[in-house]
Amino acid sequence: MTDQTIIDLFWQRSEDAIRNTSQKYGKYLTKIAMNILNYYEESEECVNDTYFTAWEQIPPDYPQKLLPYLGRITRCLALNRYDYLTAQKRNVEFTLQLSELEECLTTTESIETQYESGEVASIISSFLRMQNSDVRNIFIRRYWFSDSITEIAARFNMSESKVKSTLFRTRKRLKKHLESEGYHV
Repeated sequence: MTDQTIIDLFWQRSEDAIRNTSQKYGKYLTKIAMNILNYYEESEECVNDTYFTAWEQIPPDYPQKLLPYLGRITRCLALNRYDYLTAQKRNVEFTLQLSELEECLTTTESIETQYESGEVASIISSFLRMQNSDVRNIFIRRYWFSDSITEIAARFNMSESKVKSTLFRTRKRLKKHLESEGYHV
């Protein structure tokens, strides 16, 4: 079933929209949530909340691309759930990913404020467009999809040390790019 058909089902308020979305994208959405939360039950709850949120937002929203639309909802819900859960426990892998980016994104203004205003997101997007496709995809797999170093190495058929060094060099270039755009770290 095409994304367009699924979106039309949402607009028609048909429950088939949820069923078809789950069949087509359920594993993908679960993977995003699992990479952040590291708990299957919590991840499944985020995915179910994603379906509910999509049901509530479509209409009036009419996403051009359903997969990134749903992925963004899942990621936001998982990050919110992660914040809640870290008051008690830590997902060491995800905490490590956040700390890797800390050196690039720490400024006097809070990152949340900058991100919400879209400034940092726009600068990072323009930076990533300047990178070759492998570097860009490795960076996105690590910091958007929250894939582990091992998963990225397997996906791109390279050693874990090459992935680590690629990410390290990319973060250094990102830091310089942010500084050149007026975000002093």
